[in-house]
Amino acid sequence: MDTNVVLCCPAYAPQLGSQLRITHAQLNIVGGAGNVGGSISGPVVGRIVDSRGPRILFVCAFLFLLGGYSGIRYIYDKGIPEDATSLSAFSFSLLILFGFMTGAGNHCGITGALNTIAKTFPDRMRASASGLVISGLGLSAFLFSTISHAFFAGDTSSFLLLLAIGTSLPMILGFFLVRPIPLPPSEEEIPLDTRYPDDSSNTPLLEDSGDNVSGDDEENGLGDDDDISLLVAELLTFHLSTGQEDGDRNLTTTPSQRVRGPSHTPATSPELFPNLYGRKLWTSGDFWLLFTLLSLLSGTGLMYINNVGSMAQALYGYKNPQYNPIRASQWQATQVSTISLMNCAGRLFIGVISDWGKNHFGVPRSYFLTLVSFLFFTSQLATAFIHDIKRLWIASTLLGFAYGSLWSLFIIVCLEWFGMPHFSENWGYLSMSPMISGNLFSIIFGRNFDAHEGVQTEVIHYPRASLKLIHDSDPTTSADLRCIQGLECYIDSIYLTIGITLLSILLSVWAGWRDKWRG
Repeated sequence: MDTNVVLCCPAYAPQLGSQLRITHAQLNIVGGAGNVGGSISGPVVGRIVDSRGPRILFVCAFLFLLGGYSGIRYIYDKGIPEDATSLSAFSFSLLILFGFMTGAGNHCGITGALNTIAKTFPDRMRASASGLVISGLGLSAFLFSTISHAFFAGDTSSFLLLLAIGTSLPMILGFFLVRPIPLPPSEEEIPLDTRYPDDSSNTPLLEDSGDNVSGDDEENGLGDDDDISLLVAELLTFHLSTGQEDGDRNLTTTPSQRVRGPSHTPATSPELFPNLYGRKLWTSGDFWLLFTLLSLLSGTGLMYINNVGSMAQALYGYKNPQYNPIRASQWQATQVSTISLMNCAGRLFIGVISDWGKNHFGVPRSYFLTLVSFLFFTSQLATAFIHDIKRLWIASTLLGFAYGSLWSLFIIVCLEWFGMPHFSENWGYLSMSPMISGNLFSIIFGRNFDAHEGVQTEVIHYPRASLKLIHDSDPTTSADLRCIQGLECYIDSIYLTIGITLLSILLSVWAGWRDKWRG
C-alpha cells in the first residue's frame, strides 16, 4: 500500500467520521478502499510500465489522485441532511470509490518511479537508490500535515484540497522528466565466457598479426584483426541468443540454479536470474512465502496507521473531562507526522544497510527481513503497554520505521528473486498481499473499537456556537462520539498483531534460510 494514502487517511478520518456520522468500522472500509485500489491495479500497472514505460502511468496517477481526493472533499463538504441520522448508501459507495481512486493513483505514480530506478541504477546501489526515492512517500504525509496545520488548522476541507492538488501536480513533472537510463552491464554481471573483449585488450586473439595467421585462415578471409573482431561479435550474438532460449527451457529442469538467484548475486545476470513470471511465478513457493510475509506485516502496519487517529483520541479522552477537539486533533497530527518521518528514515536505512551488508560481507538482502519483522513485533509490544497519549509517539516511531523498511526491502528482494524483465508486473502481484490482511485487520480493529464505544462510551455534546468558535470550518458538527476507555478500546486488536508479528519473525528466518541454501 502506498504510504501517502495510508498516512494521510488518519489525518482526516476521525473528522470525516464525525461529519458524516459513520462508524469506525465504516471508516476502515473507506480507508481500506485505497489499499484495494493500489493492490488490484498492481499487476495491470506493472505490465503497462514493463512494456510501455512510465509516462502513461503518470497520466493515470494525475487523474485518479485529483479526482479521488476532490471527491472525498465534495462528500465531506456536502455532509448529510439535517433530518438524516447517517450517510446514505449511495454517498457511502461514492466515498469508497473515491478512496479506491486515491490508492490506484498512488500506485501508478510509485510504480513508474520504481521501474525507472530499477532500470537505471546498478545492483550494488539499487536498494539505496530505491529507498532514497520512495522515502519521499513517507515524508509527503508529514509535509502535507505540517502545511495544513500551519495555514488552516482544523480545516479538514482545505486539507483535502491540499491533498488533491499536492499529490496530483507532481505527476505532471514525472510525465515530462522521469525516464529510465539503462546502464551498460558491469563485468561482474556478464558471464566470463560471453564477455566481449574491446579493441585495447591484450588478448592473444586480437594481438595476432597477419604474420601469425595460418594459411588456412588467410584463405578463409581471417587475416586481419577487423575481420576477427567481426566474427567474434557474430558468434557472441548467436551464443547469447541461443543461450537465453536454452535458459528459458531449463527453468524447470534445474530449479536450484534457475528458479531464482540468491540475493547476494547481481540481479541482472542472465545466467543466474531467469525471467520468472506468469504461471511459474504463481506456482513458486518463494512467491507465496514472500506474499504471506508481506501480507502479515503490511496488514499490521495498515491497521495501526489507519486507526492511529482514533487511538490518539481514545488515549487523550481517557479520564480527561476537559476534552478539546482541537487539542485532540493536534495529538492526532503528531502521530501522523511521527510515522511519516520515521517511514522516510526506515526506507533510507534499510536500503543503505542492505547494500552495505551485501557488498562488503556477502550477506543476502533477504536476511534483513528478520530485522524488519522484529521491528514490527517491538512496535506492537510497545503499543500494548502505552496508556498515556504523551508516550504514543514511541509506538508510532517504531511502527513508522518498520513500515518504511518493509516496503523498501521487499521491492529489492522481489527483483532479486524473480528477475528484471517482468519486475513491475511481479511486484504488482506481490503488492496485492495487503488487500486482504490490511482490510481484515483494520475492520477487526474498527469492530473492536465500536464494541467498546457502544458499551463504555460517553457522548459529549458541544453547543453549536462553541463549535463554531473552536472548529469554524465545521459548524454543523453537533457531537463527538468516542470511546473514553483509553487502551482498553483497542487492546484486543493489538494482542492479535503481536501474535501475527511473532509468526512473521519465524517466516522471515525461513525466507533467509531458503535464500542462502539456494545460493
